[in-house]
Amino acid sequence: MFTEPRLQGHTHGWIEVICGSMFSGKTEELIRRLRRAQFANQKTEIFKPLLDTRYDETAIVSHNANSIPSTPVEHASNILLYASEVEVVGIDEAQFFDDELVSVAQQLAQRGSRVIVAGLDMDYLGKPFGPMPQLLAVAEYVTKVHAICMVCGDLASHSYRTAASENKVLLGEKDSYEPRCRACFSAGMKTR
Repeated sequence: MFTEPRLQGHTHGWIEVICGSMFSGKTEELIRRLRRAQFANQKTEIFKPLLDTRYDETAIVSHNANSIPSTPVEHASNILLYASEVEVVGIDEAQFFDDELVSVAQQLAQRGSRVIVAGLDMDYLGKPFGPMPQLLAVAEYVTKVHAICMVCGDLASHSYRTAASENKVLLGEKDSYEPRCRACFSAGMKTR
């Protein structure tokens, strides 16, 4: 389990990345960490991509309906405009942001902010997704969470698309995706 680093008197920022497949609890873990920071009276700002309107226009909402208010932004660079003098910055659905998110996260950490980023590490084809690989490389702390495979019950690290679409970005839920382990994901991909 992830343990937050000591914050008392910190002068240096850092980057934390929470990654995994769909339905693995990434957003739930992000909300948990942000709520703890808020409980400690730390100044927080939370962001999500403008295009993510699945559950709410502005709030970050987990699949089990936990939510926290956020600011939707179109481009990663907009985060810098809203996050000055912030101790903790939360960013959800990082895979949907442009590659500038890596630079933004590093600038915020350099300013002394704790930056917590959550997102899919792989797309529906099992390929690295958006800026996530670079964020994983520059982060001080990485947490990979797992779902349960819908086919065999093993730990799942892949998001298998069940909907008929070849668009890289397809916002969806259980009607469009299911978590799968490596073997069941590979078996499904062979039948396409």
